[in-house]
Amino acid sequence: MRKIVCFGLSAAMLAGAFTFTACAPARQRNSYTIAAEYFPEEQRLEAVMTAEIVNTSDTAWETLKFQLWPNAYREGAAYAPVSSLYAPAAYYNGASWGNIEVSSVEGAAAFRVAGADENILEAELGEALYPDEHVTLTMNFSVSLAEVNHRLGVGEHAVNLANFYPVLCVWDNGFCEYVYSSNGDPFVSECADYDVSLTVPDTYTVAHTGTCERTLSNGKAVHHVRAENVRDVAFVLSEEFRLAETSAGEIPVSYYYLDDENAETTLACAAESLAYFAETFGEYAYGSYTIVQTDFPYGGMEYPMLSMIASDLREEELPVVVAHETAHQWWYASVGSNQFENAWQDEGLAEYATALFLGAHPDYGVSYEECVTASEQSYRAYFSVSSQLTGEQNTAMQRPLTDFSGEYEYRNIAYDKGVILFDRLRDTLGDSKFFAALRAYAEDHAGTIASPADLIACFARRGAHAEGIFESFLQGTCVI
Repeated sequence: MRKIVCFGLSAAMLAGAFTFTACAPARQRNSYTIAAEYFPEEQRLEAVMTAEIVNTSDTAWETLKFQLWPNAYREGAAYAPVSSLYAPAAYYNGASWGNIEVSSVEGAAAFRVAGADENILEAELGEALYPDEHVTLTMNFSVSLAEVNHRLGVGEHAVNLANFYPVLCVWDNGFCEYVYSSNGDPFVSECADYDVSLTVPDTYTVAHTGTCERTLSNGKAVHHVRAENVRDVAFVLSEEFRLAETSAGEIPVSYYYLDDENAETTLACAAESLAYFAETFGEYAYGSYTIVQTDFPYGGMEYPMLSMIASDLREEELPVVVAHETAHQWWYASVGSNQFENAWQDEGLAEYATALFLGAHPDYGVSYEECVTASEQSYRAYFSVSSQLTGEQNTAMQRPLTDFSGEYEYRNIAYDKGVILFDRLRDTLGDSKFFAALRAYAEDHAGTIASPADLIACFARRGAHAEGIFESFLQGTCVI
């Protein structure tokens, strides 16, 4: 996600890093089958989900844990999804609340809502689930949507349905529980197969992850979406959407927009960046790509095959955001990482990829050198101001989202310092080895949750000094 947009992109070493189980072949992947209906008058989603879960660990499981992201929107949440800085713009009608209520979990002996912030559903199994065994759980749940311009909510012109369903926590010698954070993207999820039927009034146009079959009946439209080997699925609904379409080679590219006088230019940027990243990093992993203009308080937000871009972006900001979110199709959707613990790993790469794209496409008016210089200037200004205010400075990149003081520190550490890191690596290794390392990272870790050590190894194999560069940046010992 691009949190703050400014033209020109201003806006042991890892011994303890998480090493998550790789996304497995189809027979070893979890699957989620969801039948949901959205009721606009009540701003409510009613759903039933069947989750087929496979134990890919080497430990017997007696209790399964699922993330309940919608509960971050409830009144009194300890970890709110929107900071006080962005709340006035996001909550356009004043304070508004949402939540998720799970009414039943068939296939479990018992269930309860737990976690640090009512963010975890615990499903106690009647019998232990041993490695390679499967269990099927069927959950009935209801999601109340806040009136908020955000990932999940009823916006001023569109309804965003993202992270709306229970999803299995990742496993690393125990299920990893994550709270929400207004800094960055707290979502960490394994790849899975999805079969989702979303019913909405037929007046809505729907942008979505995956492939879709639409059927009509009695004033309602059923959107049957299938997506295999993806980290999550998301939908954006609006009665105001217009559609523009093109292709990047053989990949269809669609743009659903609300108000964009230069829609064809925005669409062309999506197609050009998709093609450029495929050439630079390796083949695009999916069969189509969609960007959607929607109500969102930040620059944009990424999902597999689908990128949200904020409806209030200035004309000069659009290429930056579109390219950044498109880069996430490689650095998030395909190659996953622990975004909660190491936001720099995907955001720094996506921001750097944006600089590469803009440098290769001068018609957008920003050179690669200008992008890197802007990141350096932004980071140095942040360092100077913060040092004067606090008398000390923590510039470590490897830390959880909840350790950042706010959006300003988060952006400068995860984004701007990330750009500087990869620019230094490129200078040290040279173009041939640098891009070979990125292509190896994309190929070797597609469909997995890659650790920082996995990324570093791709560079260290091609340059003796790469590991030291990473260490100095991640630990905050380098001088910029």
